[in-house]
Amino acid sequence: MTDQNAQAKVQKTQKTQKINGVRGMNDLLPADAAQWAHLEHVLRDLTRAYGYEFLRTPIVEATAVFQRGIGEVTDIVEKEMYSFEDRLNGEQLTLRPEGTAALVRSVIENNLLYEGPKRLWYTGPMFRHERPQRGRYRQFHQFGIEALGFAGPDIDAEIILMGQRLWDELGLKGVRLEINSLGQATERAEHRAALVTYFEKNKAQLDEDSQRRLITNPLRILDSKNPEMQTLIEGAPKLLDFLGEESLKHFNAVQALLKANNIPCKINPRLVRGLDYYNLTVFEWVTDELGAQGTIAGGGRYDPLIERMGGKAAPACGWAMGMERVLELMKVSGSLPETQAQCDIFVLHQGGETLTAAMIIAERLRSAGIDTILFCPPDGQSASFKSQMKKADSSGAAFAVIIGPDELAKNEAQLKDLRGTGEQKSVPLDDVLGAAIDALVGASE
Repeated sequence: MTDQNAQAKVQKTQKTQKINGVRGMNDLLPADAAQWAHLEHVLRDLTRAYGYEFLRTPIVEATAVFQRGIGEVTDIVEKEMYSFEDRLNGEQLTLRPEGTAALVRSVIENNLLYEGPKRLWYTGPMFRHERPQRGRYRQFHQFGIEALGFAGPDIDAEIILMGQRLWDELGLKGVRLEINSLGQATERAEHRAALVTYFEKNKAQLDEDSQRRLITNPLRILDSKNPEMQTLIEGAPKLLDFLGEESLKHFNAVQALLKANNIPCKINPRLVRGLDYYNLTVFEWVTDELGAQGTIAGGGRYDPLIERMGGKAAPACGWAMGMERVLELMKVSGSLPETQAQCDIFVLHQGGETLTAAMIIAERLRSAGIDTILFCPPDGQSASFKSQMKKADSSGAAFAVIIGPDELAKNEAQLKDLRGTGEQKSVPLDDVLGAAIDALVGASE
């Protein structure tokens, strides 16, 4: 074989080789689209009910947004971010790993707090380079709400109530609320010193990751999932014991408002969240239904973040959830919606002049707001009404409009009930739209 022939063979192999998607970055297939649409619809209704406005940020941000916003010694910044240098101008960029820091950047840049506090929400894809597992992917979709400019415990309680309302609307079972208070910076500093002293005395029992955190962020040791360290962690000094009067007052007020609204919660003194920007109230909703991925949503108050990001100091709080994880829990809870019909009406024909008439009818139906599928044969040839009727049935359409040569000769069409009585009747072509509307209205009553 000549070198030229060998090269041609290699090129042919390269052209025909199947290319798979990136591991942990999944396609949304048509079979799952109805579930996502249902969840997104519920989220839009929820945010509208509480007066939250939508804000969308770019997928790509300056790396500094997350280094400064999240904290350089967090797992996200140290291990999980997709960061790169823009080859055209040398900028350091990152695919956003979470939504809060990006939203705060936008709020500051666009002076959104100039006229007063804002209630905002966002949704979209986020990216973290970690081992894909059930409910956790390298590209995942996040929904979050952020209330900026509000300092009182009332807004903490409000955003928690939003979460509980969401779980109720989605029919989720076995979701528990855990809360804690991280106090203020001075209180955390006292607690940090006590933690360091405690863990230094027991350093031999710390795993490698916790020994590193002992230097960089000892509070995160409390969040360790290592089962061999749980007894040691249980005996560690608790931040609640270091809270001052104002911090305790805020935390107790949040609990009182939740109790008044019949929202049960458990105080978890080990709950610290994974990001550096939190203070005062933090919380998570957890479940035992998803194995190791027990947290489905979480958040809290992050008063220092806006100033840290370069804006004028302002209080803020919010929470976020992974949408894939919530959909997984909906599946476990049996609350996923049934697959929706692709259309209201399916139009059948036999090609030629019947196709022309069928396409005109289909466009009239669509102009009237009726979802309509026109049969198009895969091979470009005509197909029997029997095979077309199978397509119509599988589409979930409520009715079929049938236009064959005999119908066209009489300037008629057949309107067939696919989901109810199975009745089929002749309708003048000019009256198909009216008959279809009457039939759909009657079927919905």
